Amino acid sequence: MNIKIQSIHFDADSKLLEFVQEKVNKLGRYYDGIIGGEVFLKLDKSSNTENKVAEIKIQIRGNDLFVKKQCKTFEEAVDMSVIALTNQVKKYKEKVKGL
Repeated sequence: MNIKIQSIHFDADSKLLEFVQEKVNKLGRYYDGIIGGEVFLKLDKSSNTENKVAEIKIQIRGNDLFVKKQCKTFEEAVDMSVIALTNQVKKYKEKVKGL
């Protein structure tokens, strides 16, 4: 699966990029029709501590799945996003099988 990772308003270190790559690649276990994905890591300009935003968009045949989560750390935001995307992928897979 081809995944593009973009960090907006900061430079992500290699550990974070590897973490994101590993987590998003795990989505391939649930559905083999995933073509690729884009991950956007952003720093929100709000004053609260939950200012790390992860947006993940997954391209699958005939559709795109999207999740946006905001947490205290990028790792937590990516984890929450992948959990939500896992549920979306499973629902999509069931929908496709039902057709």
